[in-house]
Amino acid sequence: MAEKKWRTAITRHVEHETYVRGYRLLDLVGNLSFAQAIYLVLKGELPNEAESKMMEAIFVSVIDHGIAPPSVIAARAVASGGNSLNVGVAAGVMAFGSAHGGALEDAMRFIQENVASGRPVNEVVSEYMSQKKPIPGFGHRYYKEFDPRTRRLMELAKTYGFYGKHCEFAEKVEEEIFKQKGKRIVLNVDGAIAAVASEMGFDWRLGKGFFIIGRVPGLVAHVYEELTTEKPFSKRLNEEEETEYTGVPPRELPVEFKKV
Repeated sequence: MAEKKWRTAITRHVEHETYVRGYRLLDLVGNLSFAQAIYLVLKGELPNEAESKMMEAIFVSVIDHGIAPPSVIAARAVASGGNSLNVGVAAGVMAFGSAHGGALEDAMRFIQENVASGRPVNEVVSEYMSQKKPIPGFGHRYYKEFDPRTRRLMELAKTYGFYGKHCEFAEKVEEEIFKQKGKRIVLNVDGAIAAVASEMGFDWRLGKGFFIIGRVPGLVAHVYEELTTEKPFSKRLNEEEETEYTGVPPRELPVEFKKV
């Protein structure tokens, strides 16, 4: 029998019934929370009570963080141009990158690889410091002493039994940065989620997925608000008040280029 082009272990149909990770979809509806269903579809098995509560906490912690992040600006600006909700939300997701959202994946990789290697924390931090490379999952524009979301997630990780070697490593890195730099660079919410998700056994390549899943509801709300309460094209900049031109002053096109 020839090998089929597409293969998946996630979902199948038996006649007209949909099965997700082997479970009948209609049996999941009304019995699983959204976070439990996400755990199932990502991990392949049903979560226990502690895993369910931790997943809920992770996704709620990133559901929205104001109108200023690049993803929200992009989403609302695109919607303001006369596009539909799905186009605006997609634009917001497209704005996730290394400086916004992508840090979660980078932090998961950083934590998982260094915990697996068993390298001393001071060596790891010293290497980044000497090369002047930012450590993913650390630092925040506003939070200078601690990220309150990080503190909350770490408390819950201890409560639900997910505070282990990955979380310990992340907090040791924060303290080691302070020792070596003399300045506190806080473990931010991306780093905290990265540590807890690593503790739960999720692969680092799911990092951006965690952020996307958690933040899309916030993007939907922002785009809906833009479409229903703001005028189209309302996000146009006032060039005189909000922009600064840094190019060359007005000049004439050279004679040899003029054809009309």
